[in-house]
Amino acid sequence: MERYGLRNLPKTDEVHLLVPAERSVADSGFVHIERSRRMPRPRIRSGVPAAPVPRAVLDAARRTPRQDAVTAMMAEAVQRGFCLPLMLADELDEARRGSGARSALLPILGGARSVAEADAWRLWQRSDLPDFQWNVNTFDTEGHYIAKPDGWCDELAFAWEVDSLGYHAGDEGFRDTLVRNARYAAAGIVVLQTLPSRLRSEPDKVAAELRAALDSARLRPRPDVHVR
Repeated sequence: MERYGLRNLPKTDEVHLLVPAERSVADSGFVHIERSRRMPRPRIRSGVPAAPVPRAVLDAARRTPRQDAVTAMMAEAVQRGFCLPLMLADELDEARRGSGARSALLPILGGARSVAEADAWRLWQRSDLPDFQWNVNTFDTEGHYIAKPDGWCDELAFAWEVDSLGYHAGDEGFRDTLVRNARYAAAGIVVLQTLPSRLRSEPDKVAAELRAALDSARLRPRPDVHVR
């Protein structure tokens, strides 16, 4: 994973090395040997044969106890274009991995691309909210790009943004957020902004705010906006 340039790495100093199942090789020092009957075709990264990203991520996930860390690994691999969500799902099925990795993958398959978005996806799943899409591009009637909301209710042209302080802080981040919100307003889109921490600390209040914002969206004619 490090050779591919991924940043969300398992917290270990070990090197995880796959060898064919018929080989008799033992761990040595910082090298952890895993014998496998499912040897992947290697990808050469800076002269080193590496497992493909889906296999590397799922192998790391199996040895990572925290689900948030597993979700972050999967989300980054998809968000940065190293693999598709279904490639992770296929690897998970072939390896017959446990329920922990499968639970972490569900929001990624649903469209979430970060731990915060996965929390939002799970809150939406257990609430009586209308259909949402995740990370879709929105455009106005003339085809001009508006934004890519974290959550989108197309029925009501409603956007849900899970805005972290870190990502949206600073002059540039604050400016970009204001410009984005101005485009939402100009297009007639109702938008709700939520801090990621509140998805866990106040899930019921967030769900209530979502319902109230959706009710507001129902009171006006749906603007002529669409997604691609």
